[in-house]
Amino acid sequence: MKAYVVFIGIALLTACATPTVEPTAREGEPTVLIYLVSHGWHTGLIIRCADVPEGLWPEAGDFPQAEYLEIGWGDRDYYQARDPGLWTTLTAALVPTPSVLHVVGFRDPPAAYFPASEAVELRLPRAGVERLAKYIHDAHAREGTRPVAPLGSGLYGDSRFYPARETFHLFNTCNVWTARALRSAGLPLREAITTKGLMAQVRRLGRVVQAAPGE
Repeated sequence: MKAYVVFIGIALLTACATPTVEPTAREGEPTVLIYLVSHGWHTGLIIRCADVPEGLWPEAGDFPQAEYLEIGWGDRDYYQARDPGLWTTLTAALVPTPSVLHVVGFRDPPAAYFPASEAVELRLPRAGVERLAKYIHDAHAREGTRPVAPLGSGLYGDSRFYPARETFHLFNTCNVWTARALRSAGLPLREAITTKGLMAQVRRLGRVVQAAPGE
């Protein structure tokens, strides 16, 4: 059972509307593509390495062979556990706990690398990408501007876990963190505890390049 099953009961109270909005970039303004992928209970942001402003997010340099980086955030113990037990699951859901960032480097297009995940393409102005990279930079638990040493290898592919600054709890889930990241980039998103609430909003703002399995 996933920890996020616990969230179902409150999802009805926090369901997000999905307003129709105008693109954040002005007509004719150059834009940069980013992606949001849904892995079922968890979401990940994807940005091209070439679009990360030089020096703004030093940990991106840990993936010199990558074309893209996927960034996720979550509970430190649960996210890193290969087979979390009941205690870890309940603690992640009910008790404020430390958090981690999960960063994956890969070369294939996002939909090809994650063939079983829904993928939505979003267009941002260059300034929005810079704000997004700064949000990710600031999410690391760091001293000064030095790159943070990873805690260990990640869940799949060329990936690493990094210590993160915020506390994970029932009302600050991975999807809330991701919604705030996209909002920092200029997208008009409400915080959403669940993947369903977040993806419903993002589909209205971008283009679905790969539907969720079974759709």
